[in-house]
Amino acid sequence: MAKDTLGRPLDLSTPEGREIYRHSTSHIMATAIQALHPDAQFTIGPPTNEGEKYGGVGFYYDIDLERKITPDDFPAIEAKMREVIAANHPFERREVSRSEAGDFFRKAGQRYKLEILESIPEGDTLTLYQDGPFTDLCRGPHVERTGVIKAFKVMMVAGAYWRGDVKNKMLQRLYGVAFASQKELDLYLHNLEEAERRDHRKIGQELDLFSMSDEYGPGLIFWHPKGARLRNTIERFWYDAHFAGGYDVVYTPHIAKEKLWQTSGHLDFYADRMYAAMPIDETNYRLKPMNCPFHIRIYKTRIRSYRELPLRWAELGTVYRYEQSGELHGLKRVRGFTQDDAHIFCMPEQLESEIRRVLDFVLYILRSFGFDEYEVFLSTRPEKSVGSDEGWEHATAALRGALDASGLAYGIDSGEGVFYGPKIDIKIKDNIGRAWQCSTIQVDFNLPERFDMTYKGSDGREHRPIMIHRALLGSFERFFGCLIEHYAGAFPTWLAPVQAVVVPVTATEHPAARALAESFTAAGIRTQADETDEKLGFRIRRGATQKIPYMLVLGGREAENGSVSVRSRELGDLGSWPVAELREALLREIGERSNRSTMKREVVNHEH
Repeated sequence: MAKDTLGRPLDLSTPEGREIYRHSTSHIMATAIQALHPDAQFTIGPPTNEGEKYGGVGFYYDIDLERKITPDDFPAIEAKMREVIAANHPFERREVSRSEAGDFFRKAGQRYKLEILESIPEGDTLTLYQDGPFTDLCRGPHVERTGVIKAFKVMMVAGAYWRGDVKNKMLQRLYGVAFASQKELDLYLHNLEEAERRDHRKIGQELDLFSMSDEYGPGLIFWHPKGARLRNTIERFWYDAHFAGGYDVVYTPHIAKEKLWQTSGHLDFYADRMYAAMPIDETNYRLKPMNCPFHIRIYKTRIRSYRELPLRWAELGTVYRYEQSGELHGLKRVRGFTQDDAHIFCMPEQLESEIRRVLDFVLYILRSFGFDEYEVFLSTRPEKSVGSDEGWEHATAALRGALDASGLAYGIDSGEGVFYGPKIDIKIKDNIGRAWQCSTIQVDFNLPERFDMTYKGSDGREHRPIMIHRALLGSFERFFGCLIEHYAGAFPTWLAPVQAVVVPVTATEHPAARALAESFTAAGIRTQADETDEKLGFRIRRGATQKIPYMLVLGGREAENGSVSVRSRELGDLGSWPVAELREALLREIGERSNRSTMKREVVNHEH
């Protein structure tokens, strides 16, 4: 088994092992660049999390070089890196004095290393690491020898200011990834191409689902008719599921006086993410960044009894948060979004059963949209927190008990809970294995205290309720982006904005095609008729490009005998169907909310 330079086994299944592996690869890349460009000045070359979603590891090195590096240079750099690896140089660690290090880098003409050396506190151990001809000032550790590195690729070059300061010189930042095997690297590169193909921003434009406008507001989403139809389908399912699950729905304002945000603590802890105050009637108002204080306001409109609890209140509430321009990313990081939000107010003895109920509900909702794989974490008490030890222990045990009962595998994020309580975070995995944070269940001791929330118990005394924050999909915008990429825009029939398109063979069938589309739409199947003048083959290809689940080709004979020729996006040519039978088959597939076509089963029935 490979070891690091401290003699410890190198375990690439651990974050520490992967970090050592990719840090060593950054040194190998620097070795190659020094051989190709002896005048290069080297700064820092740390590991990064690039590729972690696919089980890989990344790195970069910031370089000051007068010659501009371009992607055309990558093959030469990679070839030289392979030479360094083939030479199997040892990574030699050497402790040195400050003066020795200074002499070495002055002689080498590496001025950035001298600057880094000056910033290291007196008394710190200074180490140099050498692999063949390249020596670096580095804490380490590294792999034992360069030959340990099995697979890597130089990915891109970008600009980066020295020490992140725009007043300093712009350097060239060369990025790469490193993997334990070529197979893992190939999978990563495949997934990169697949991720680009699935990019929700590109597909959203191609399918005419949504748009954004820097001119009228970066980070704000314009929902087009098709995107709005898909969103409405999700919302109707969401509302029906919540009513069936014992929730009540509430609606709250988009703004409130600053007093509310002072009481909630948002102005103290979250002001930099809130939009500026709006003076109205000589009082400052703020756009809401969260829905929770509004739900508490509804709770406090009258005295509550223990007999009412638990109260489960849900809202699709649009909130506004000021994200920096550089943080915005399509639908996944926006400034105005609709939060799939709910708050549960319960007694302490109801906490575990309510969390179990929520967790079951989360899994039902996510699985309904075709997300069956998750990364789950239980986050425990951080150093700075509110609430009693007893309350934290009770809440953490309730969350743990719900997870154990669910059968889900989960990890512990020790100390990563929010200051007001522990939480469960669920990341969904999409069809190419990427994990996205959507669902969360959080126990809150803080807001009930700040708003002095109470209920009258069976003993006639006032007691403090526990509050559970709960999101299933997260924000609609973010979830919508994940959904687009999960299906690459080829949504299941029940979600598809257009579920079927009628394609008349000639203009003679236009009236019949229009009538068929209208009758299917009236029955609950979102159907359009393509009455354009293009050739039949072009119109069929257009339907395929728009990822419409079913194309219904209508010729003269079909119009005469009440049938259509059915083409499935997923299954191909399904032959001729009587219109009434097809309508019932499509309604069954939509009603079942199947994430795969059920028409193969229907074909068997149809053939009989």
